[in-house]
Amino acid sequence: MPKTYSGSCHCGLIKFEVSADIDHLRECNCSICIRRGALNFRVPEENLTVLTPLENAVLYQWGSETAEDYFCPKCGILPFRKSSQLTKAEIEAGKAPFTGWAVNARCLSGLNISEIPIVKIDGASL
Repeated sequence: MPKTYSGSCHCGLIKFEVSADIDHLRECNCSICIRRGALNFRVPEENLTVLTPLENAVLYQWGSETAEDYFCPKCGILPFRKSSQLTKAEIEAGKAPFTGWAVNARCLSGLNISEIPIVKIDGASL
């Protein structure tokens, strides 16, 4: 059963709500995620309500420039992102595209991340 969580960056400039049944978190080892240290979970686009206009966030795109990483311009925290488009190899392997949001679980109030299983994602090999 999905639960609604309130979330924000560290300083509170970027605020959002997300409705999710968080059964696992994703830890990616790509060059940016390994530095960022976020633990993400995915939700359909309609399950994230951004309460602060996205124009208040800073958009960062790297590599293929198909992902959208939204950062707070004041405290630098990344509360959510749009995932990259699939690579040719992923499409050929039959992987289904994901068009929703990846939310940083570390930005949610009232979530005990130590109780949620972590799935390792090998983004470094993509």
